[in-house]
Amino acid sequence: MVGTRGVPARYGGFETAVEEVGSRLADRGHEVRVYCRTSADTGRGPDSHLGMRRVELPALRRRSLETLSHTALSVAHLAARRTDVAFVFNAANSPLLPVLRAARVPVATHVDGLEWQRSKWGPAGRRYYRRAEALAVRWSDALIADARGIADYYRSEFDAPTTLLSYGAPVLVDPPSHRLAEVDVEPGRYHLVVARFEPENHVHLAVEGYVRSGARLPLVVVGSAPYADAYTAHVHGLAAGDPRVRFLGGVWDAELLDQLYAHAASYVHGHSVGGTNPSLLRAIGAGAPTIAYDVSFNREVLGAAGRYVRDAAQVAQHLEEVEAAPVQARAAGEALQRRAREYDWDLVADGYEDLARRLRARDVPGPQPARRRRAPGAGATGERDGRVLVA
Repeated sequence: MVGTRGVPARYGGFETAVEEVGSRLADRGHEVRVYCRTSADTGRGPDSHLGMRRVELPALRRRSLETLSHTALSVAHLAARRTDVAFVFNAANSPLLPVLRAARVPVATHVDGLEWQRSKWGPAGRRYYRRAEALAVRWSDALIADARGIADYYRSEFDAPTTLLSYGAPVLVDPPSHRLAEVDVEPGRYHLVVARFEPENHVHLAVEGYVRSGARLPLVVVGSAPYADAYTAHVHGLAAGDPRVRFLGGVWDAELLDQLYAHAASYVHGHSVGGTNPSLLRAIGAGAPTIAYDVSFNREVLGAAGRYVRDAAQVAQHLEEVEAAPVQARAAGEALQRRAREYDWDLVADGYEDLARRLRARDVPGPQPARRRRAPGAGATGERDGRVLVA
């Protein structure tokens, strides 16, 4: 499993998927190797984690080069060692796929969201990501999408079939609340935002809408981001010293984070370009009433039980409505928790296991022509049994 920061999962959706899926495949008897970035903060990690073998390699600490430089070292290491299947995460890594093809390693690329739409990338970066999408189609044996919107995009843009493998939602039943005192909030008495500080996650919209609202409960904001000092300053500036807004920074304590999700009066989710988002699934698994940015990825997860926004005024309106009618808001949270049960990590692992077996058997679509905007077509599927070594 290549192309992420690795495990233990401490950062985002890819790392969560690698940990949840990889540990389950290891439990089922497969050998799972996960390539991990060396951390200057924590030093070298253990050789294994939850049954997965960890291979730590360095990366250049520059936003435009960090992912690709680490993946380049990982692919070189992988190509020199026997493996049955490789899962590569992030279409940005697709220029390295010919190395795996030359080593005759069947590969599936998890293409993630529409990265070129992120404003943090300039014109050159956006051109790179658009080109990387096409290379992923041309050089992957199979593509993985985590949302129907992403699958539809690759079908309409390239006539390329994908395997739809979403994320799982951990469902919390009667979660405790004793850790909330550590951040000075009470159950049901705060609104919550959890996100990396990037424009496409609309943390600024949540904060601006909250400050403009008549909400009485505090807004707790969890998150930060490397390489995002200007945006972070902008978000803090929007709070304008409002004492109701509490910035906690990154929270890596899973127990505390679970309790924050589970006992929020509402969860405000602004992610707009990344496909199915693990933070959103974690929130609905905890039964949090959810206000989400209005895009297809979020509607796919929340359905009619979600509240949707496109501007700060709508954020303010929904926050006020949640506080005015907490019983109705909690009922919506319960409906969302029922939807969360459809997102099961065991079923997701089943999908990866099946795809790994089909990759090894070469019973997959294979590389596709990377011409944009072709008419819809179809891909091949199949099924095989056996033990698989996954990298």
